[in-house]
Amino acid sequence: MNVRLVVNGRAHEVDVPVHALLLDVLRDGLDLKGAKRSCDAQVCGACTVLVDGLAVSACTYLAVEADGRAVTTVEGLAEDGRLHPIQQAFLDCGAVQCGFCTSGMLLTTRALLEEHPAPTRDDILHDLRGSLCRCTGYRKIVEAIGAAARAPAGARAPETRRDAEPVGAPPLRVVGHSVPRIDGGEKVTGRARYVTDLAMPGMAHAKVLRSPYAHARLGRVDASRARAHPGVLAVLTGGDLAGQCEPYYGPAFRDRPLLAIDVARYEGDPVAAVVAVDETTAAEALELIDVDYTPLPAVITLEEALAPGAALVHTGQPLAGHFADLATLRPEPGTNVCHRFGYARGHAETALAAAHLVLEDTFRFPRVQHYAMEPNAALAAWDETGALTVWASTQNPYSVRVELAKMFAVPLARIRIVVPHLGGGFGSKTYAKLEPLAAALARAAGRPVRLAASAAEAFQTVRRCSSRVTVRAGFAQDGTLVAADCRADFDVGAYADIGPRVVQKATYTATGPYRVAHVALDARAVYTNTTPGGAFRGFGVPQLAWALESLMDVAADRLGRDPVDLRRQNLLAHGEEFAPGDTPIDGKLEESLGRAATAIRWTTQRDAGTARGVAAMLKASVAPSVSEAIVRLHADGSVTVLASTVEMGQGARTMLAQVAAEVLAVPVARVTVATPDTAITPYDQTTSSSRSTVMTGRAVMEAAEDVREQLFRVAAGRFGAAARDLVLEDGAVVAGDQRLPYPEVLALRFGMSGGELIGRGVVAPGRTAAPLGGSTPFWEMAVGAAEVSLDEETGAVRVERYVSVADVGRAINPLVLEGQDEGAVVQGLGHTLLEEMVYEEGHLLNGTLLIYRVPRAEDVPPALECRFVENADGSGPFGAKGAGEGSLIPVSPAVANALARLTGLRLRELPLTPERVWRALRMRERG
Repeated sequence: MNVRLVVNGRAHEVDVPVHALLLDVLRDGLDLKGAKRSCDAQVCGACTVLVDGLAVSACTYLAVEADGRAVTTVEGLAEDGRLHPIQQAFLDCGAVQCGFCTSGMLLTTRALLEEHPAPTRDDILHDLRGSLCRCTGYRKIVEAIGAAARAPAGARAPETRRDAEPVGAPPLRVVGHSVPRIDGGEKVTGRARYVTDLAMPGMAHAKVLRSPYAHARLGRVDASRARAHPGVLAVLTGGDLAGQCEPYYGPAFRDRPLLAIDVARYEGDPVAAVVAVDETTAAEALELIDVDYTPLPAVITLEEALAPGAALVHTGQPLAGHFADLATLRPEPGTNVCHRFGYARGHAETALAAAHLVLEDTFRFPRVQHYAMEPNAALAAWDETGALTVWASTQNPYSVRVELAKMFAVPLARIRIVVPHLGGGFGSKTYAKLEPLAAALARAAGRPVRLAASAAEAFQTVRRCSSRVTVRAGFAQDGTLVAADCRADFDVGAYADIGPRVVQKATYTATGPYRVAHVALDARAVYTNTTPGGAFRGFGVPQLAWALESLMDVAADRLGRDPVDLRRQNLLAHGEEFAPGDTPIDGKLEESLGRAATAIRWTTQRDAGTARGVAAMLKASVAPSVSEAIVRLHADGSVTVLASTVEMGQGARTMLAQVAAEVLAVPVARVTVATPDTAITPYDQTTSSSRSTVMTGRAVMEAAEDVREQLFRVAAGRFGAAARDLVLEDGAVVAGDQRLPYPEVLALRFGMSGGELIGRGVVAPGRTAAPLGGSTPFWEMAVGAAEVSLDEETGAVRVERYVSVADVGRAINPLVLEGQDEGAVVQGLGHTLLEEMVYEEGHLLNGTLLIYRVPRAEDVPPALECRFVENADGSGPFGAKGAGEGSLIPVSPAVANALARLTGLRLRELPLTPERVWRALRMRERG
């Protein structure tokens, strides 16, 4: 059908099928990639465009409906090379993180302001009901919309809550200031490119056939009709993999096949894959594959999986994965336990027997999906020499490279992983996900292949591990926490992924931020016939903190103590040992607790119908760990930073640019940070565990200092001064009143206007005597305080006010960091009040965004404050520590503790849905 439309002021005439969507016409036909594909269900708003000025979801809007109409995409907002005031406001207010939702947010805002030039807060919240953001926590988006309405000529960033410069640390020129994000301009104009925005000559598209059963034996898998379908280039089944590659992969155990071999172990397990000239043809071919399934008994819950005689998810012993600290993992034969972790110090049982008060209770944490706005995607291409390049939405390019090298027997040097912009991660894109299958399909098809999961398929790819945690805690009469015994079971789903590391890292810190002399910890990673569980923001610590911090409030009540005072009494002190051989505590937990209590007005009389709760957390980062960086000073005095930390919205590239700019005394605008590319950027272990600022930031700082020392050595001869007497200032080496700009220093070094100074930084603490084999590079610490109200008729819990205080050492970029913590809090509210993957007889009932409820702007507490403790006492650059995960962790217990203080009800299972709370209220009434 012929469609005529005007897009961003330009007339277009296109021939499209009658069922074609406007989103596909814009993205594929007109190469306007700003509108994004995410939910495919008119829920998330990432695809929003304007049609005759009205906001529509292009993922469900037919192209024929736009015939004769004017369409505006984000690419059409800026005029004459100048950003639209709305775009500028989003940048100034810090409303941009990963950027995947940004285009839709901007156009939604444009439509709102056309209708309501001076919108109220309620107007804004109502208008954002159809727009999701998983990164920001919405607060800065709401601020940006308000700022754009108030100041059409531009908006200034709101002040972040900083009490002062870090104690004992001098103010710095760039670090510690809210400089604009270096990737912000790309993201507000639609120029940022994600994997699904990329295309290559001859590129084909892949689709995956997935098992409809939770557990089934595969008989005949007949793909002959699919292979014969016009436009199909290749079809792979599990039976086709032998001889083509090593079919199993995984970071902990190599237990996950590219495609199911003999057995499908969960609903959604990939069974076959098709490569075709386009996605429509590939989807048609999937319908032509015939599979004989024989259903097998399935274990869906922890109780089912651990029951005597339970059906086994895996009957053999898988090979170990590629991490040294996980190489000793051993599953328990004849059971569904794939890993067991234990740790003890002191004499827990003896101490518990002698304690004045012993409390024991069990707490449950739900299965939760990350819902990164950009689902997992990979584009793989083999060249004529047998080298492989994969453009991947991954947080771990180097880990993916190792996995692919082992699977395809190709040297590391011949595998290249490139990471463009990432539309959120939160752990869902750690380690190999779609990349191995994309590579196998590209080899089979003989051309580049793009494999992109849908939002629904993301629910069948990875999730947070659910848990059942039983804690016994013993207290002395004076309130001292003398002993803790923790027994935890984690549901890691059908394949181990990184679940065993989640279990041991989280359980190791099960005692939280408290001084406990006698400890006994025992945790199991348990297979079930559900979506594999893996890394998720907090890395298992939210599950443990939910239990311990709830029990701390119970203890305070039983001992007649104030919950804040009881925590303060037991907090580990700065410099105190957490465990023998590990890093001493590097923050002031008491200061964080005190600030949170003050900000939530803990000691003041509460409003009627509300109550307050508090919780604290402590998390270790991954160790041992390695980060490398290269800094290049060019002949014109500009700087390039090469590092493999992945930017996924957290502001890592901006942070690295600020660190390099501070050391080398140049403006941030003169610093370019390369995107991760294993052929170019040096090794970095992972973008997770809140480690980028500390580890990669330190590596960049060392590399920049290396360049600085080279500058000093060259300039010292010219000045006739010692290198130690020189300083850098505004792009020049300075000795007293003498200045030598960097281009002149390089010309002096090389005898011409060419060449560059190259610095290298390597941060590799190595293995230690710490219980997990490596001392944590830093401790992540945060305290949360909540004020809640309750509608007793419906059971709906409302968080009226929330305060987060994170000990960050030094905030490299306060506005970016504040946005990170706000996002963490709101994501924490998701699993506290709303989110849970629900299974019934092996089937996932809510595996789409139509049913699975993530927080919207209207769910954010009316008062949300994120504050920082800055003492410049971290091991990162300029005293910084990692942040971004910690503020999520106290949310659930803080809210539940407030609810308990309000109602007397102690709920032990998340989420605290209206139905669950209502039933608890009714049970209390019945006695």
